[in-house]
Amino acid sequence: MDKPSHLSIVLDLSPKQWHLAAQPGSPHPITLATFLSHLLAFLNAHIACKDENSLAIFGALPGKSILLYSSAAPVDDGDTEPADANTYRPFKLMDSIIMKSITREIDALGEPETEEPIGFVGALTKALCYINRVTTSNTTSGDRGVDPATLPDPRILIISVSPDQSSSYISVMNSIFSAQKLASFDLFYQKVTIDVCKIFGAESVFLQQAAHLTGGSYIDVDRPDALLQYLMMSFLAPPGLRQLITVPTQDKIDFRAACFCHKNIVDIAFICSVCLSIFCSPVPVCSTCRTKFPIKTLQRLNASRPNTTPGTPRPPTPANSLPRSTSIAPQSLPRSTSIVPQSLPRNASNGASTLR
Repeated sequence: MDKPSHLSIVLDLSPKQWHLAAQPGSPHPITLATFLSHLLAFLNAHIACKDENSLAIFGALPGKSILLYSSAAPVDDGDTEPADANTYRPFKLMDSIIMKSITREIDALGEPETEEPIGFVGALTKALCYINRVTTSNTTSGDRGVDPATLPDPRILIISVSPDQSSSYISVMNSIFSAQKLASFDLFYQKVTIDVCKIFGAESVFLQQAAHLTGGSYIDVDRPDALLQYLMMSFLAPPGLRQLITVPTQDKIDFRAACFCHKNIVDIAFICSVCLSIFCSPVPVCSTCRTKFPIKTLQRLNASRPNTTPGTPRPPTPANSLPRSTSIAPQSLPRSTSIVPQSLPRNASNGASTLR
């Protein structure tokens, strides 16, 4: 490990999901307290690997996201712990700060009747901003001759127990694209690896794509009681060492997307030919770029949609069923938006763009 490693952890702290994960009816129940004991041991191992390694923990709570711990932040007098001969003091101090921060934030939530959506996107965005600040910290001193090899090797570990939020699809994809190419102050580009540890619940479509596109690992934990072994064997090694050791890979990746109109995850979608916006059904006007499509094209796309019930034919959409405001003559459209069947490639003659 020639280069230092920076680890940012996005921690899912949804009280509802952790309560469900701890129920005796679960195949392998795990409580939040047990999970934190495994996590703290993993964090201590990360810090112990190299003196220059850094750490930041971001909590995703209902309706908000917050920085729980940063190894670069100064230690307050109230966080100091009495000396213990059986514990390494830096480890004990870090564990104490993390536990106090999590307890404080969870107690501040109270007991609301309905839980707000988890602030996962905010926590992921803050982790990327923190990494950008860590990798460009020398810009404040005006030193432009820093060797890129001395910059920390950044990565993000997402620990999730909540299902996907379809409404956050665009924000999650933008974060993935930002992690794919992070530019430092001297235009040195490096990829931020995103690892995912799914402890409870159904597999996450968005997080699978995040791990695959950034070269990370996606692990669906089958035995939460052996969580520490998963963390040590899969996520302790930095990206620079993973080419020398074998890490788990994904057998299948779900590349489905969420439509822009209803925020639902779809198997087959219709894509705007101008801005590539995704819709679950043909629309007369694109809500993103305001491109208008002819009625004949909409009818042809509607007829090409698969039947919702096997054996039930889909009736064609009559022209008079569309609103008058969407009745657009092809001659009135700009050439760039006029869709002519003859101009389409042979494999797309039906006018349907599918996303699988």
